[in-house]
Amino acid sequence: MAKVILFQGDSITDAGRSRDNDLLTGTGYVRLTEAELGCTYPLLYTCYNRGISGNRIVDVYARIKADIINLAPDYMSILIGINDVWHEYTRQNGVSAEKFERIYDMLIHEIKEALPDIKIMILEPFVLSGSATENNEEHPTRYDYFRKETLLRAEVARRIAEKHNLTFVPLQEKFDEAEAAHPGIWLGDGVHPRSAGACLIKNEWIHAFESIREE
Repeated sequence: MAKVILFQGDSITDAGRSRDNDLLTGTGYVRLTEAELGCTYPLLYTCYNRGISGNRIVDVYARIKADIINLAPDYMSILIGINDVWHEYTRQNGVSAEKFERIYDMLIHEIKEALPDIKIMILEPFVLSGSATENNEEHPTRYDYFRKETLLRAEVARRIAEKHNLTFVPLQEKFDEAEAAHPGIWLGDGVHPRSAGACLIKNEWIHAFESIREE
């Protein structure tokens, strides 16, 4: 029987995935990852994408039963954090770094309690300067805010992974290096990956997965 891999997160994971057909996993890193797994390990894995655009950590926690526990995945990856920052900047409805950590900790604790054999990968939230995040005349410190706050959520994600003995997948440094070498091709608005950015995430995901994968 194929093992189940669950991808959880926000719009970066969602990437236009179908709500009605689990075979349509969107146009982002999940689809690229699913394709590589299917090619390398035919019929061994079934992939579910339950990312939802706009989600914060509190939103993922709110659907822990329906979209995580009830699916009983063998593996799960979570990429969350940028909306906890972005929503505060645009609508004063974000999630502070302190609350982000409390809720993330509860989320992982309850998942592991319900599914003790699950293997979880925590993906690091990331940001670059782009149309949605860059400093400009109207918002002279916008990127400074996004960078500082996203790094705080990244630090939390790393701590959560360490606390619960989970696999942490670093992404911010990878995007920084890629952007320095070839600017402007990775994240369309500083947040959402273009094709090259989705491929970068896929590569790091696959690398981490190989360290925890079981036949």
